[in-house]
Amino acid sequence: MDANAFGGQEALAQPGRIYASEDVYTIGDLARDFGVTLRALRFYEDKGLLSPRREGLARLYSATDRERLELILKGKRLGFTLSEIRGLVAAREGTAGTRGLALTRERCLSQLTQLERQRAEIDAAIAELRDAATRLTAA
Repeated sequence: MDANAFGGQEALAQPGRIYASEDVYTIGDLARDFGVTLRALRFYEDKGLLSPRREGLARLYSATDRERLELILKGKRLGFTLSEIRGLVAAREGTAGTRGLALTRERCLSQLTQLERQRAEIDAAIAELRDAATRLTAA
């Protein structure tokens, strides 16, 4: 959509513009740096996992938001749900109670077991394919 449809480009984040003395990142900066879509970042914001401040139409993310996004993506990569990721974020930031930490630890151990089982299955499949390739070369 054209920026002029919103009354001019001055309201949009401009590359290279300094917004404040602290480190801030635009939605485009984070999307590019982490290889995610703008839609994904807005989704995480809607779910309360990120909380950028607004300056006009620009979303400005803090260094804390950037660290949170890194943890969110790591949790996603490890197979955790959004509510579990929220618990991981809370635990890292010291806002979770002991009960939340115990559940998060239990889930981590469960996920670790599942990933180790998948790795064993993958290792077995690789060995089987290597054997097949060796037999085919010898034939």
